[in-house]
Amino acid sequence: MPAFSDVLAYAALSLGRLMLGGYFVASGLRHLAMRDRIAADLAARGMPQPMGLAMAAAGVQILLGALLGLGLMVTLPALLLALFTGGVSAGMLNFWTMAEPERGAAQAAFLGNVAVIGGLVLAAATPWVRFG
Repeated sequence: MPAFSDVLAYAALSLGRLMLGGYFVASGLRHLAMRDRIAADLAARGMPQPMGLAMAAAGVQILLGALLGLGLMVTLPALLLALFTGGVSAGMLNFWTMAEPERGAAQAAFLGNVAVIGGLVLAAATPWVRFG
């Protein structure tokens, strides 16, 4: 029988993955609902095929978030979501080019995404827990 601390560690890791994956699933679904607005923002930034990009980004979040949340292929989805989040943050939350008050809100969102990336890196580094 595993020690209580092992059970607690496994439960915490599973809950953390579920919460992190659920965040991306919910975000992807929200982006699907807001796809016209997101596509318009992408178009304003000169991105090609803005509707296609908006839909693809939502799909990436939903699929990889579900894999992470369910504990399936944890390392790869977590690393891909970290790269996705970093790229989107640099491209869409480039607060260093903005004036106030947009700058403050974008910087706060950017730093929040940095924290999410940290959680994704931790998830990628702990794909399973071994009971001793």
